Amino acid sequence: MQSQTEIENWLKENRITEVECLVPDMTGNARGKFIPAKKFLKEDSRLPEGILAQTVTGEYSDDYWELLDTIDGDMLLEPDASTARLVPWANETTGQIIHDCYAKDGTPHPFSTRAVLKRVLSLYEKEGLTPVIAPEMEFYLVERNTNPDMSLKPPIGRSGRPETARQSYSIDAANEFEPFVEDMYAYGEAMGLDIDTLIHESGAAQLEVNFIHGDALDLADQVFTFKRMVREVALKHDIYATFMAKPMATEPGSAKHIHQSVVSSADGSNIFGTKEGEYSQAFYHYLGGLQKYTPYMMSFFAPNVNSYRRFTREVSAPINLHWGWDNRTTGLRVPDATAKNYRIENRFPGADVNPYLSIAATLACGYLGMKNKIEPSAAFEGNAYEEELVLPRTLEEALRGLQEDQDIIDLFGEKFIQLYTSIKLVEFEEFNQVISSWEREHLLLNV
Repeated sequence: MQSQTEIENWLKENRITEVECLVPDMTGNARGKFIPAKKFLKEDSRLPEGILAQTVTGEYSDDYWELLDTIDGDMLLEPDASTARLVPWANETTGQIIHDCYAKDGTPHPFSTRAVLKRVLSLYEKEGLTPVIAPEMEFYLVERNTNPDMSLKPPIGRSGRPETARQSYSIDAANEFEPFVEDMYAYGEAMGLDIDTLIHESGAAQLEVNFIHGDALDLADQVFTFKRMVREVALKHDIYATFMAKPMATEPGSAKHIHQSVVSSADGSNIFGTKEGEYSQAFYHYLGGLQKYTPYMMSFFAPNVNSYRRFTREVSAPINLHWGWDNRTTGLRVPDATAKNYRIENRFPGADVNPYLSIAATLACGYLGMKNKIEPSAAFEGNAYEEELVLPRTLEEALRGLQEDQDIIDLFGEKFIQLYTSIKLVEFEEFNQVISSWEREHLLLNV
């Protein structure tokens, strides 16, 4: 009831006339409907549960009728008042609210990715612990591209020229897109997003935005909102913003690095550090869990066929399971920090992830590591890019791994794992039907 009152007051205070009722789908995109504000307050919201079983192309899982209600029924939606935000790009005063999905018996819907994250967070809560995370979001700005057969190109900046050389951390290169950046920050402030720093990454017209450390669910909601918002800002400037993991063959991929630590819910102390300022056993077990379970979780960190093009040597993407002290060549980096700020940076997730599933996956790895007291390997010294590539090379290989560990199946739910695997295999098979330009160039007359 309190939530309903909060929402009603928020709608009145902001004179909102229309509400976007949003649900994150399996890909992490927004599904839902527009509802007049007056009607939103009076009626329950429902959506077909089938929207949670769609592929990125809009097709349905092969297990659709096995796993979902055979009558193709509705699921119940419950608005989360903490996610209420203004929509700054709308023509009229519009608000958006993210909703939780429930089955008809009132239980959290097993195929809701937001519910999956809540399920993992509840395990920490039972232990008197609270995860703290900070995502880093990388993305590219590119010229409008209406022909998918044409390669993407960097957009023209204020100088009238596109980028060609590596411009990592360049202030002037970032300023080439100052009008876009200013609108991005303005929209972000209007939406209450905790955007911290912005840098120009290594790729041409590649930017990175860091978020302030905070609550895992709240930041998943923020990343979900941020990706949608950035695309809208780009369209305003007649360009595209893309979170593809590897949008251009000659440029580095885009990641969503996740900094993570765990604090005591009772006193807020960081359990990764001891009173003496040393790294704790909990820290090492968490790290061990990330090393052991990441191979099984890779389809959550690299959820699309394109994701695996990112994992190549010497392009700021990990290729193995090593960890190291302030070592960006390893998949798991431990930044220099004081004891109260001890944390681990997971560098495996791409920018194309579903934020709820990627955060749930990394926190689940850490939880299982602490629960099962898994010891990590010794810290890696040197260049990890020179070591063997051990990660899955395709989406199909990663999905096989997802079904091999019972602990993960139990955490995420057997039906969820089955549906997710089925959806992603449909996408993989669709991709395999496409003949690429490389094949036409090198195989047409040579084999």
